[in-house]
Amino acid sequence: MIYYKNKRRKMEFKHTPVMLKEVIDGLNVRKDGIYVDCTIGGGGHSFEIAKKIKTGHLYGFDRDEDAIVKSTQTLDKFKNVTTLIKSNYKNAPRILKEMGVSKIDGFLIDLGVSSYQIDAAERGFSFTHDGPLDMRMDRHERTLTAQEIVNSFSCEDLTRIFQMYGEEEFAKVIAKNIVSERQKKKIETTFELRDIIEKSLPKKVVFSRGGASKKVFQALRIYINGELDDLDILLQELLDMLNPKGRGVVLTFHSLEDRIVKNVFKLASTDCVCPPKTPICICGHKASVKLVNKKPIVASEKEQKANSRSTSAKLRIVEKL
Repeated sequence: MIYYKNKRRKMEFKHTPVMLKEVIDGLNVRKDGIYVDCTIGGGGHSFEIAKKIKTGHLYGFDRDEDAIVKSTQTLDKFKNVTTLIKSNYKNAPRILKEMGVSKIDGFLIDLGVSSYQIDAAERGFSFTHDGPLDMRMDRHERTLTAQEIVNSFSCEDLTRIFQMYGEEEFAKVIAKNIVSERQKKKIETTFELRDIIEKSLPKKVVFSRGGASKKVFQALRIYINGELDDLDILLQELLDMLNPKGRGVVLTFHSLEDRIVKNVFKLASTDCVCPPKTPICICGHKASVKLVNKKPIVASEKEQKANSRSTSAKLRIVEKL
């Protein structure tokens, strides 16, 4: 496991935490509680959590070194009650147990990409900033880049990725045009890929979508970083670690990840999962949590106007029985 030692590196890591008040209220932070921010980012949510902790502790995870640097600076005044760990959030349950932490009072998972990652052209996440096609959240451990995918994957594999992770209805024609263009010249930048995508779509779609390349860029990012891999397993592991009355809070930003969170929470909050026509329960399944909000919470109109990245956010909260 890798703990982060503050290098005092100067950097511009800007990120506005989405639904800050709703997240903190949802966690119902106790001053003596043990909390886990699985995706600490710039530390915006964690700062508010740490403010409420007196004798408890907050553990923060992130696989992006820049995020760990920034959150270390953000949480400097709370270093006596915080521990930051550079690691994929899916490793959090294992690492916590290795550190002797088997039970927690709350966890937060913010599945959004930070403003810094999107706005930093050299990271290659955005179709609005020209930069190298990268999209790796952890550039030290991940080797596969978006540039390698678009220049070497088959038309069939590209189509599958765009359909599966981006729900892109024009996946086949986009993939076909990518393969055609890369035969003329290697596709190296975000703008080069964006232009190919936009030329592949009907004009009315390009002008009506508000980001014609969004679905393909999302698909590549999810595939490269394995964002949906074992998310359901992680959620169940964290739910099992919760103390009674502990809260689990998850922010999602697209339908694929929200569907996973919804299904895990629904199953965990249901007593019997036998087929409807079964005369008596034979599954023995018992609910371990209750849904704090049956429908996802969305950002206020005011927040959506101030922060466009909050428009697609959905917040789901459960409480351990």
